[in-house]
Amino acid sequence: MSVLDRWREFRRAQRDALRASNHPHDRSEQSGEWGELLADILPSRRQPAGATGAASEPGDQPDGVPTDGTTSPSSHADLGVGVREREDDAERSPDDDGRRYGRAGRPLNRQSPFYMGFVGAIGVLTAVLLWHTLGRLTTVLTLVVIAFFLALTLNPLVEFLTRHGLNRAGAVALVFAGVVAVFTLLGLVVVPPVISQGTDLAQKAPDYLDQILQSRFVKDLDQHYGVVDKIQAEFNKRITDGNFLSQVFGGVLGVGAAVIGGIFQAFTVLVLTLFLLASFPRVKQGAYAIVPASRRPRVISLSEEIMRRTGSYAIGQVAVATINAICSWIMMMIVGIPYAAVLAVAVGFLGLIPMVGATAGAAVVCLVAIFDEPKKAVIALIYYVVYQQLENYVVAPRIMQRTVSVPGAVTVVAALAGGTLLGVLGALLAIPVAAGLLLLYEEVLLPRQRRH
Repeated sequence: MSVLDRWREFRRAQRDALRASNHPHDRSEQSGEWGELLADILPSRRQPAGATGAASEPGDQPDGVPTDGTTSPSSHADLGVGVREREDDAERSPDDDGRRYGRAGRPLNRQSPFYMGFVGAIGVLTAVLLWHTLGRLTTVLTLVVIAFFLALTLNPLVEFLTRHGLNRAGAVALVFAGVVAVFTLLGLVVVPPVISQGTDLAQKAPDYLDQILQSRFVKDLDQHYGVVDKIQAEFNKRITDGNFLSQVFGGVLGVGAAVIGGIFQAFTVLVLTLFLLASFPRVKQGAYAIVPASRRPRVISLSEEIMRRTGSYAIGQVAVATINAICSWIMMMIVGIPYAAVLAVAVGFLGLIPMVGATAGAAVVCLVAIFDEPKKAVIALIYYVVYQQLENYVVAPRIMQRTVSVPGAVTVVAALAGGTLLGVLGALLAIPVAAGLLLLYEEVLLPRQRRH
């Protein structure tokens, strides 16, 4: 049968169904069993004894109907008249006591254009509502994803401690205390230099401004174009402008609100991570229980391998970035590059970003060094060129040998896609996600394609 014939057959069946849904029922199709069942359930439908056609005893039969069960011709005529009268009564309005409500019609034709359009509109509205709901929950979902990723990162350490005789609650408490201690140490290393150097910059700002105004280049510009007078006039105009002051104070308040919100979100992530670590086995069991029993063993094995690779990758990436930060701090202390502690922490955090993080950290250090002394920038550049080779061929292969193995092209594409979608967080999650998808490709898709 051709496609055109199938379409004609479908349209014919649709028209027949639509015509049948609109066609009135034939009363002859009514079964006596339904009437008896309703009579047993609803007392109001029971006819009183002695009514025509409702007698249950042979002696209660109407006149002209023999008691032996046979009927005479006259009885046939009388019964036919009674049936026609009852049908006429059914066609007319219900009785005064409201016992007759008529029969329910056939359900709506699901192939009718009205039904399909109505159901389709409801589906579209549901999809739009779900999309708006997810849009409002973007921040919450992001925090949950970060907490889950941190739980996967710390879970191998917890399982290592549990294998060595420590219960899970104690292992979680010990690992979480270590994480809090590390972040506290980083705060103590970064915050005091930033405060002291910011204060020093604020105190020296007038001197820097005087040096700029007394420079020969600025004097030449002021002599030919009156730059200083224009800057002072614009400054005075901005200061006396109420809208500008409101924007400045609004921006300051916005920055303060963003800082407070960031602190609250960081605290929320830490609490979620703690709860996920404490109940991680139960969370996994609850997720595995949804899977059908026939496929559960394979799903469990694949999921455990994906989580193992993700956690191992995160720990390995943190270890590589930490080594990079420590070596950079030692180099900056030897060479004499200023702000060594702050720059080392920046190099460590940038090193968490795959592919480009270490290069970005090296660029920041060299940029700071070139403003201090160009010779120090050259030394730092040579150091990072050598260190990158050691990291790529010695440090990283030894640390990451039991973690994910993703081809270079897939790594680049995944990092670009993750960074485009979720920024730095997407770049961090891109490699583990790519590794999990690659495992499913190798263990699920390829064997299925070979069988077919």
